[in-house]
Amino acid sequence: MNTVLFLYLLVPVAFLIGSIPFGLIFSRGSGVDLRSTGSRNIGATNVLRSVGKVPAILTLLSDGLKGAVPVIICKFILSAGGSDMSVAELWMSIVGLAAVLGHMFSVFLGFKGGKGVATGIGVVAAYSPVVSLLLIGIWITVAIMTKYSSLAAIVSVALLPLIYLMQGGSFIKISFGIILAALIIVKHKTNINNLLSGRESKIGNKKVRTNR
Repeated sequence: MNTVLFLYLLVPVAFLIGSIPFGLIFSRGSGVDLRSTGSRNIGATNVLRSVGKVPAILTLLSDGLKGAVPVIICKFILSAGGSDMSVAELWMSIVGLAAVLGHMFSVFLGFKGGKGVATGIGVVAAYSPVVSLLLIGIWITVAIMTKYSSLAAIVSVALLPLIYLMQGGSFIKISFGIILAALIIVKHKTNINNLLSGRESKIGNKKVRTNR
């Protein structure tokens, strides 16, 4: 089986891996259904508010890994096939975005899902490790200053294409950054409306308003 065929097969596999709803899995023991609790989102923030710290940390790490693992597998396949840089960047972008889309539109949840922040950062961590550290630093800074997890996510991903541009990144990397940022920001549409109207819940606030 040649390298290209492996890569084509990896795209739907990445989508399936991204579709695994770890938030629901780790909150199951508490009897809480995240889809009808708090923000109704399956991500780590809602797990933290609705269930607790340990399930939230497990969800955060697992959601990040399901973004990183497909890209790491992609890198391995590409290195074995001896692909050039532009081809490698293109395939890693496609595979990474497939994992994020899997999280957002999970086949296990009727093509509904989360907002893709942790999975997206996991993809970037495998794709561009230094850039992922910058994104995490921006997220932490904004989160500490504002106490809004959603705003921290929006600001950090919005800066991703600019970071690639300032690094002299290729057209493929910048395009990847734009697409990933756009997907995550669109998924935060209701959060943006809540932020503008002053109804968005802050980190640590147990009383969460529905944002879907």
